[in-house]
Amino acid sequence: MKRHLIIASLCLFATAAWAEKADSNKPTTITAETADFDDVTQSHVLTGSVELQRGTLVMRSERATVRETPDGWQIATLVGGNGKLATFRQKRDGGADLWVEGRAERIEYDQRTEVAKLFSKANITQLDGKRVTDEVNGEYISYDSRKEVFAVRNDASGENKPGKGRVTLILAPRKTQAAQPAQPAPAAQPAQPAAQDKK
Repeated sequence: MKRHLIIASLCLFATAAWAEKADSNKPTTITAETADFDDVTQSHVLTGSVELQRGTLVMRSERATVRETPDGWQIATLVGGNGKLATFRQKRDGGADLWVEGRAERIEYDQRTEVAKLFSKANITQLDGKRVTDEVNGEYISYDSRKEVFAVRNDASGENKPGKGRVTLILAPRKTQAAQPAQPAPAAQPAQPAAQDKK
């Protein structure tokens, strides 16, 4: 299905949208309806209302696999289900109420690099409080919170493919127009004395 065109070709979009730096040092808390752990492969398989939280980063899905690398880093793969998409939300540095939110059919998150890869029906939105400041849509989005970079592609493989449609980027204005000075009210006309009847 082709996506609505706003920008003809978007290969790399840089933005000041980095994640809160303190999150990288926080432990990960995982909740789900069921969990299975494989000690040989160091992987957890979680199902049912899965939630992973590390600092301000919160990821949700219907199913997830969390694998630990030999040097102790976690790699999570979240998959939506039952008509829902996998999601994440994280606070950004640079302001009291700045956030980034993402959703897709599948999200892969690498704790070591702090890169989230979103596959199929991918969307990332930046917010200032509840106000949307920027929005990106594509079949694949890679979000690098350390380098402040999004890479957006028109195919879920992570590559741009001819005929697969385009990506969509919506940028809110960075500057608000100066308020126009109020127009002065028209000067009041002096009252005319009422004509007196001559007797």
